[in-house]
Amino acid sequence: MLTFTLGTFAIALNHLLLISALALATFIGWRVAKRGGENPESVLFSLFLIGMLAARISFVAVYWTHYRNDPWQIIDLRDGGFLAWPGVIALVLATLYRGWRRPGLRRPLGFGVASGLAFWLLATFSLTIYEQGTRLPEITLRNAAGKTVQLADYKGGPLVINLWATWCPPCRREMPVLENAQQQRPDLTFLFVNQAESMQSVATFLETQGLSLSNVLFDGSGRLGQAVGSMALPTTLFYSPDGRLLGSHLGELSQASLARALESFDSAPATSSRKPPCPASATC
Repeated sequence: MLTFTLGTFAIALNHLLLISALALATFIGWRVAKRGGENPESVLFSLFLIGMLAARISFVAVYWTHYRNDPWQIIDLRDGGFLAWPGVIALVLATLYRGWRRPGLRRPLGFGVASGLAFWLLATFSLTIYEQGTRLPEITLRNAAGKTVQLADYKGGPLVINLWATWCPPCRREMPVLENAQQQRPDLTFLFVNQAESMQSVATFLETQGLSLSNVLFDGSGRLGQAVGSMALPTTLFYSPDGRLLGSHLGELSQASLARALESFDSAPATSSRKPPCPASATC
C-alpha cells in the first residue's frame, strides 16, 4: 500500500509517517514536561520546519542543474524534492542548540525528538522493505489500438509506470517532463497507464497538448491503482527488469524529482540488460 485513503482524501504513506512522527514527538515531549520542564510543543514544530527547510535546500543544491533555468520551481514543493539526511542533521543540531540555550527544555525536548526520530526511521525502513518486496501486478490492459496487452509482457528492462488521467491537474503539468524523459532515456520503458477514461478523450488531450507519448495504455476499471495500493493521481512506479518495485512517487514530478527517482535504476543490481519484449498485440 502506497497511500492512505479515507473517502476522497488520500495521502502518501511516507508523508503520513512524517506527520505521525511529529505528533508522537509532541505527545512524548508534553508527557515528560508534565513531570518537570517546559512544554516543547512550539519548539518541536519550529524544529520540524528547520529540518524540512534544510532537506529542501540540500535537494535543490544537489539537483541545481534542473532548477537553474526556472528558479521559481525551488519554492514549488509539490514535486516532493527533499533529502532526508541533511534535514535530520539540521534538526539534531538545532535541538542541541535549543537545549543548550533553555535548560528547562532539555529533557522534554530530548525525549520528544528522540522518540519521533526513532519512530520515523523504523517506520520508513519498514515501508521501504515492504515496497521493494512487491512485484509487478499481473493485469490486463488495452493499448491505443484497443488491443489487449499483459502488463507482465513489458518486463525485461527498467520500467517506469505512470498512472494518470486528463482531469488531474498535476498529471497534466508533469506530462512534458515525462515526455522529455522518454525521449532522452531510450534505455528505459515508460508506460502511461490512463485510469478509467475513454481512448477518444485521451487522444484528444494528447493532440491538443502537442504531446507525443509512446506506450499509452488504458486501465478502464482502475485495477492497477488498486493492485499497487495507490488511489491517488498521479502515481509513478519504478520497477527493475525482473519486475521488482524499486520505488514510487505520489504527486507531480519535476525534472529534479524524476532525475532522483531514476537513480534507483543505477543503484539496483542489473538482472537483465535486454529490452523488454514487445507484446504481440502492441505497437512498439
